[in-house]
Amino acid sequence: MRWLLPRSLPAWVLLIVIAGLLAIQVSTLSIVARDRVASNNVLDLLRLSDRALSLTKLLYAENPASRARIAAGLSVAPHVLTTSDVSAITSSIPVDDEMAELEDIIVGRLAKYGVEEARVRRETAHGAPAEQAVEPSNDMGSVERELVDLSSDFTSADTFVASIEFKDGQWLNFTMKATPVSPVLDTGSLPLFGSAAALVVLLSIWALRRLTAPYRALESAVGRIGDDLKSPPLAERGSSEYKSAARAVNTMQARLREYVEDRELLAAALAHDLRTPLTRIRLRLELLRNSPLRNSLMQNLADIEAISSSVLDFATYEARDDAAERIDFWSLVAAVADGNDQVAFEGARSHARGLICLGEPVALRRCIGNLVDNAVKYGGGARLALSRDDRHILLTIDDDGPGIPAAQLEAMFRPFNRVEGSRNRETGGFGLGLTIARNIARRFGGDVSLENRAGGGLRASLIIPLAAPPQPKAAE
Repeated sequence: MRWLLPRSLPAWVLLIVIAGLLAIQVSTLSIVARDRVASNNVLDLLRLSDRALSLTKLLYAENPASRARIAAGLSVAPHVLTTSDVSAITSSIPVDDEMAELEDIIVGRLAKYGVEEARVRRETAHGAPAEQAVEPSNDMGSVERELVDLSSDFTSADTFVASIEFKDGQWLNFTMKATPVSPVLDTGSLPLFGSAAALVVLLSIWALRRLTAPYRALESAVGRIGDDLKSPPLAERGSSEYKSAARAVNTMQARLREYVEDRELLAAALAHDLRTPLTRIRLRLELLRNSPLRNSLMQNLADIEAISSSVLDFATYEARDDAAERIDFWSLVAAVADGNDQVAFEGARSHARGLICLGEPVALRRCIGNLVDNAVKYGGGARLALSRDDRHILLTIDDDGPGIPAAQLEAMFRPFNRVEGSRNRETGGFGLGLTIARNIARRFGGDVSLENRAGGGLRASLIIPLAAPPQPKAAE
């Protein structure tokens, strides 16, 4: 059941708001319904006491025959009024404290009219509601329709039965309908409650989206920092909590950039400074006669120079901050593929129109060149294919080599990481080509990935965002 729970903070807040709204609505309606029942009950007791007083004042001075005649004339269903020699309520013991207190009140108010005893009972309505005496019709006005509906409610309500004994021993018996309790929710009020709840939910969603929008931007910005430390800093505006978080992220980004740039400049300086002693060593070796030792030293020296050059290129690339420009990607790929018999470019100019991206031509050419060189060197050849969708350009480079173990595919993008564990650059290289290629691609919003093909060999995929079409210049 845990998968049913929301996973994001806005969803949790919205769930809490809706749950709180429902709890408040149910609690409010329950309190209103309870208070309405209590108010109606008190009102019914007051009506019963007043009716007992009015009937007693009317009949107490009459003789038994006159009382019977007057009672018959005043009796109208469902309010029955009769006189008899015995009480309509057989038991003289009250059913509860409320009825006992009401009997005492009635006797106290009517003692001056010769009333010696009063009995009151409440009879609960049983069975189906009685049919309406008058059926509502379309010709009725709003007031008449409400009166008809209220009359129907009275016929199905509880009944109060009261018996009052005069001093001559005759009993006055009458009935009175309890006030019906109308439902808190009905066809008229339900749409109002539903509309209010829907409005609160919609306002909550709107407020949550505005409240969490800066944090979504913060999440996106942190993701961009992971791909490119030179991405623009966050705007420090909004709530105080967001401004504090944005300020901390900007500070972290600035310190990371300083840290990386210091290490890059250090590596570049070391690699650059090594060139002078290496050049001197090469010149001195040239003075030696041909010998196996000289040839071995020259080969080792060439390896050191190649390593220094690779480290220098890797370190100084991130330090550059050249402006991006619009590039015809098809032409760039075709230029890399031309002149190499081991590279097959599966693409025609007619199918590559509109493949325009933003970047640095030299950097992107090097990115593509590193991927192609790896395919030629370790896979025996490269087959290039271009495709696109609405937002990106995709270049795939396939080879027929042995591939790479699936567990090591992502690790190949780490600096100086190679599948072949020896230090021989002829078999294992320096482990910087894929790192540089991915860094270049990510700098321009793209990425490089590796996967083993089902038929054997390796596939390198380079994805680059399409450039937005140029905006037309306004007429002067």
